[in-house]
Amino acid sequence: MIKNPIQEVTNKLQYRAIGIVKGIYKPNNKDQLNRGTLTDKDGNIIDTVILGKALPLIKKYINLDKNYFWIVYPRNKSTNNLHLQVAGIWDPYQLNQVDNNSEKDPNEILEELNLSNNYFSIRGELVYVNTQKKEVVIKICSSPTSKRSKDPTFKIIVEGEISLQFLKNFVSLDVIRDRNILRMVKYEIFEKIKSLKS
Repeated sequence: MIKNPIQEVTNKLQYRAIGIVKGIYKPNNKDQLNRGTLTDKDGNIIDTVILGKALPLIKKYINLDKNYFWIVYPRNKSTNNLHLQVAGIWDPYQLNQVDNNSEKDPNEILEELNLSNNYFSIRGELVYVNTQKKEVVIKICSSPTSKRSKDPTFKIIVEGEISLQFLKNFVSLDVIRDRNILRMVKYEIFEKIKSLKS
């Protein structure tokens, strides 16, 4: 059984911002693996950091001259300013204990999992809509169990259009990365988010 690089949602109001990008990771400094860039097949370069939990995996299994599917968390301050945080690597043959005799291309396997290279799942609260620029801003809340983040919320800017009437609603977006831009393919509106203020 091949592990899905982006797990199924377990709760309809589950916040997340996660994606899968194929490319070659190059550290800025060979003595410090955790900061660098990811270059895709078209030569687009994305500023990237490796999160602590992924570092041992990279040191042990990864040839930094090769292309891999990276499981990443996106961050951006504007639509064309994407930054990635690597949470893991998806390699169905080397890291997933799958029958190595399978002839399937990893891209085919991804398709069977209803995923593709450069796909992102972004789920959170719609907090801003810019109708002129065709941008939406989604607020993501980190899981309460995550101790590493000092700020439990962050925002992701996505190119796309959603009606202003859905502000403050929980939304789920299917997004594709195009160069350094996250572009919405489709969205689903769930429900109004209740304010925590009493």
